[in-house]
Amino acid sequence: MTAGGRASSLPLMGRSAEPTLFEMSVPGRCAASFRTTGVPSWSADELVPAAFLRDDLPPLPSVSERDLTAHFTRLTHRQYAVDLGAYPLGSCTMKYNPKLCDEVASLPGLAAAHPAAPPSTVQGWLELLVSLEEALCEVTGMAAATLQPPAGAAGELTGLLLMRAYHGAGSARTRIVIPDSAHGTNPASVTLGGYTVTTVPSNDRGLVDLAALRGVLGDDVAGIMLTNPNTLGLFEEEILDIAAAVHDCGGLLYYDGANLNAILGVCRPGDMGFDIVHMNLHKTFAVPHGGGGPGAGPVAVTAALADLLPGPRAVRTASGFAWSEPARSIGRVHGWHGNALALARAYSYIVANGGDGLRRVAERAVLNATWLRHRLRDVYDIPFDRPNMHEFVASTVSLKRTTGLRAGDVAKRMLDEGFHAPTVYFPLIVEEALMIEPTETESLETLAALAGAFERIADEARAAGNAAAAHEAPRHTPVGRVDEARAARQLVPTFDARPR
Repeated sequence: MTAGGRASSLPLMGRSAEPTLFEMSVPGRCAASFRTTGVPSWSADELVPAAFLRDDLPPLPSVSERDLTAHFTRLTHRQYAVDLGAYPLGSCTMKYNPKLCDEVASLPGLAAAHPAAPPSTVQGWLELLVSLEEALCEVTGMAAATLQPPAGAAGELTGLLLMRAYHGAGSARTRIVIPDSAHGTNPASVTLGGYTVTTVPSNDRGLVDLAALRGVLGDDVAGIMLTNPNTLGLFEEEILDIAAAVHDCGGLLYYDGANLNAILGVCRPGDMGFDIVHMNLHKTFAVPHGGGGPGAGPVAVTAALADLLPGPRAVRTASGFAWSEPARSIGRVHGWHGNALALARAYSYIVANGGDGLRRVAERAVLNATWLRHRLRDVYDIPFDRPNMHEFVASTVSLKRTTGLRAGDVAKRMLDEGFHAPTVYFPLIVEEALMIEPTETESLETLAALAGAFERIADEARAAGNAAAAHEAPRHTPVGRVDEARAARQLVPTFDARPR
């Protein structure tokens, strides 16, 4: 029997509860052993001062290699992933990532290099970083970039710190304007950056209300944060007027690059009037996204802000490549040079696609989302039923009124259909929102299957006159429906291995 009182025979798939390693533990078992370690046989108190030694051994599980491998393999098989099927998380852009990029990032010359290596010994790495920066500047219409930020939110904070440095110490500019459809990280980043948030509403077309924006601008506004297309998947058609209004009051425009994949090779934030652009390489350029990273969120700027960028930056010189510190740098925002292997993945994706290929990425993303919106427009509410970009927002308001079917029910029921759920209840300005992004990597057949799943869920509720089946979902996953409210309020983050 194990420490938890259970036999060491293990369940397979389905709803059977997978035991923890502590429950599988059997005294005396281990996953590996070594005939000799080469470590001198000193006593513990000779290596570590007695004051720092434990009185008892830590309660680590004792599990054989065979059982350990089976345990983690079973857990892996219970997970959904972008390599298994469609992952239509609106705004999060969870798409298939080419294996070529994985292979490039695994090359020994890249993976085995130390970040402290002298520049003369890592010229290839420096050339890669310089080339990536140049490519990102070309895509965004910017003059220079830092590759240090390790994720999009870090890129947001970096952009705001650049904005603060640009306006100067003691500036009276204390406010940042944000649309009411903005990403949730934007207000948090503004607060961390030492600014206060001023929200500007959307108009009846789902775009920034230009008149309302002009009404909140003033000489205390440091800038505006927005993305184009916005979180409704709609292109901000008055972006040039927005840029002019913000610049006229002395503010800067910050571009949230979460939706950059919709405009690659078609138009550029710099040409729209933006001054600062962050990019989610872990969404747009084939770096794996989710599961805690690693990500990459480079920030590109106009020439007027280039000497404020975090450093050091890799630069070209007459004799090769070197590190250089911008003249008025705001300082480091990440250890060493960012998540370098994530940057290598992104660069390989850009090189493999080329400029024309990146444009096709955007075109296919828009085409797929448009096709799916047209397919679902008679099944779900489409609050802004007009040309969308890479994503669109549907709603279950009508279904909720007639059958009780909510957006969260659709999301749970999609799991039983074999798909990951879309983003739900976001953006906040749409009631019962289903935010759907099929990405450019899904085939027409997959889109049709995805649409069919959405249709079956709605038809099921309408036919029954209620959403009872969806309320019980998911029924065919390793973990059934959970009470999210209770989980959030009664979090149990640890496992007690002591026998009961």
